[in-house]
Amino acid sequence: MEFRILKYFLTVVREENITRAAEVLHITQPTLSRQLSQLEEEVGVKLFERGSRKITLTNEGLLLRRRAEEITELVDKTERELIEQEEMIDGRVVVGCGEVASVNLLPDIFKTFSRKYPMVTYELYTGTADQIKDRMDRGLVDIGLMMEPIDIDKYDFIKLDVKERWVVLMKPDDPLAEKDSVRAEDLADKSIIMAKRSNVQNLIVSWMGDHYKDLNVLFTSNLGTNAAIMVQNDLGYAVVIEGAVPFWDEKYICRRPLEPEVYTNCVLAWKRQQPFSPAVTKIYRAYKGVFRA
Repeated sequence: MEFRILKYFLTVVREENITRAAEVLHITQPTLSRQLSQLEEEVGVKLFERGSRKITLTNEGLLLRRRAEEITELVDKTERELIEQEEMIDGRVVVGCGEVASVNLLPDIFKTFSRKYPMVTYELYTGTADQIKDRMDRGLVDIGLMMEPIDIDKYDFIKLDVKERWVVLMKPDDPLAEKDSVRAEDLADKSIIMAKRSNVQNLIVSWMGDHYKDLNVLFTSNLGTNAAIMVQNDLGYAVVIEGAVPFWDEKYICRRPLEPEVYTNCVLAWKRQQPFSPAVTKIYRAYKGVFRA
């Protein structure tokens, strides 16, 4: 016996007329009559006495009305309680991310999630992929937005479509700023600030080719913002991803893409088979639904 048919039955009882009930339910009168006949066949008793102007209930119909009202009340109460459980979800969700363009994918879900679960709070931890992985392993970060190349064998992850472009940072009055792009030979014998992660350094080493032997790596930095401050103070050129660059003042720092261009991707990852809080479970499922859609 379908709950939908019980609601049809109660509407007919309330309206005392099949035609009026069909109008209320936005279905045709023949469809409703057929559903009621099938209901009587299913329960094996006559439920209605059909008159010319209205219908009345048999004793069996009166019993079904009482039970149907009880069932409807219980279903409505259960739905309300489930909604209240959703609204009562609280806790903190910690998301680790680097200074990458892919961060722009996160706010829409945060906004939607905050409206639905207003008691949940958030913490953004900014660091390198290695730092984020370490904190995930120790249970200090729930979800990580990390830049490749990275070893993520023990994590569930989604590879994001946003391309992270590598650029060279320099002062606007630097001779290299007159170029549209920077080639490996342009950086030979120059003081360079590179990413601290060794597997990311290997990406740039590959791009430099034979010119890498002429490179003077003066600094390594785990975040592009600090590297930009060094550039601004005449300590060299920084090879970084472009993610945080749009927020820097172009009066002091400018950027030029590598030639040939170098791109990398980011992944959104979480620890495999990790028992999460209800809030974290809800939000990572939301991200999975969006980015795998």
